[in-house]
Amino acid sequence: MTKKIKLSEITDMFKDMGDVEALEGVTIEGDIELDISGGGGLNPALAYALGHETAQISLHLANISRMLGYPVDQVFAGMAAPAAGIAAPSRLNELISSKLEVKNVEEWKHTIQEVTLGATSADGGSRKSTVTLGGENALPFYFDAEMPHRNYVTMDVFDMPIGMAKAVKMNYEDVINDPAEWAKKVVRDFNADMVTIHLISTDPLINDTPAREAAKVVEDVLQAVDVPIVIGGSGNPQKDPEVLEKAAEVAEGERCLLASASLNLDYERIAKAANDYGHAVLSWTQLEINAQKELNRKLMKQCNVPRENIVMDPTTAALGYGLDYAYTNMERIRLAGLMGDDELTFPMSSGTTNAWGARESWMVSSPLKQDSDWGPREYRGPIWEIVTGLSLALAGNDLFMMMHPTSVQVVKELTQTLFGLKEEEPIDITNWVGAEV
Repeated sequence: MTKKIKLSEITDMFKDMGDVEALEGVTIEGDIELDISGGGGLNPALAYALGHETAQISLHLANISRMLGYPVDQVFAGMAAPAAGIAAPSRLNELISSKLEVKNVEEWKHTIQEVTLGATSADGGSRKSTVTLGGENALPFYFDAEMPHRNYVTMDVFDMPIGMAKAVKMNYEDVINDPAEWAKKVVRDFNADMVTIHLISTDPLINDTPAREAAKVVEDVLQAVDVPIVIGGSGNPQKDPEVLEKAAEVAEGERCLLASASLNLDYERIAKAANDYGHAVLSWTQLEINAQKELNRKLMKQCNVPRENIVMDPTTAALGYGLDYAYTNMERIRLAGLMGDDELTFPMSSGTTNAWGARESWMVSSPLKQDSDWGPREYRGPIWEIVTGLSLALAGNDLFMMMHPTSVQVVKELTQTLFGLKEEEPIDITNWVGAEV
């Protein structure tokens, strides 16, 4: 009777026998069968499989020999040296020289529209400096197409205290009741390029602050800082057009960005306010490229907003697949603009602050008991905002609306390094074990 067994089973059999000093008169005989799936000629895949099977056989035979007392390790050690007459392989001294070349993409024949925000005294405003977005001829940070303008950050300020993640709120507790002081702090202490004032209290479901009273807050912020500003409402589609009209009026000549015109409110009123008082319009849609085209078309052709007064916000989704979708949407928009879609050749803004809406950014720990440790939220939250911003920078985003000071610092440092404003300093990795991050 013939029985088939595996080499590994022989090894296990010897282990089960306990301490065996020697075997006498024992002969192991039989044929070795190789089970290699695939068939066909000895192609690379089959050769690899054969080599793997042979290696496994060698391993099992070596283990059996070791158990039988044969000095396997000494034999293998002696085999390490090259056999007589066979030259040892030479050491690689250098790689074949190669040159990285990046060529222009022939389909990219159009330039993204430049939009300037803020107005200096020479322009009839009171800003110390202006911010210009757009002007690209390629996707960001390409070797062959210099970016004419760097990425910018505008930091969020609110006209009333709101619920915020602890990691964010701790930076603003001393100014949270004074929008003007809050604006000063983000510019003075956190190096914000711009300030976004959100008139949240105007929402009828919150404080229903009158539009004219809210406009006074805009005046206070304009007097407190000398950088360009973005003016946002509460998100209420019925109240926002009136609020933005009054705000645009008191900020006449300062060339602010009115946030936002969208398809679900009276965008014509907001567009008219921008035209009447010399401001730009943030064209806001919800992750849908065709809706973005439609709104931009209506702003240009129906409302007569000049091209140099339109900035797009295609919406930032910052959680897992949502970020993937936001990135893809922005990249498609930028590529379409570069290839000549004149309804999409506009700079883009990202509500990067939306990263804080993900529970993983602000919760102490996962609500699921079987989940792994999320780590300290004081680090986790800012990292979430940083990753969101940097990802969308690669998609072609020009302006980031952000909140956490550390996130702002990191995003500005990295994007300006890629842009070429900062030279990379050599990193000493010799003491990496004790390095502080």
